[in-house]
Amino acid sequence: MVVRKVIYTTNAIESLNSTYPKLNRQRSVFPSDTALLKALYLATFEATKKWTTTIRNWAQVYGELSIMYEGATS
Repeated sequence: MVVRKVIYTTNAIESLNSTYPKLNRQRSVFPSDTALLKALYLATFEATKKWTTTIRNWAQVYGELSIMYEGATS
């Protein structure tokens, strides 16, 4: 049950998705598709820098994952 909560949480995804409309407000027209992709990449890169929150019950989650995927965790 603890593993399911960690895997199915959407807070990080919702946080990331909220950064994209902000990018669009700053610049309404992009000169090319490449410019748009670069802007999205940089916005994603900046958003992931803020992801420092620890995962609740990580020791228990890690233990369950190592039982499920024996030999895959190190």
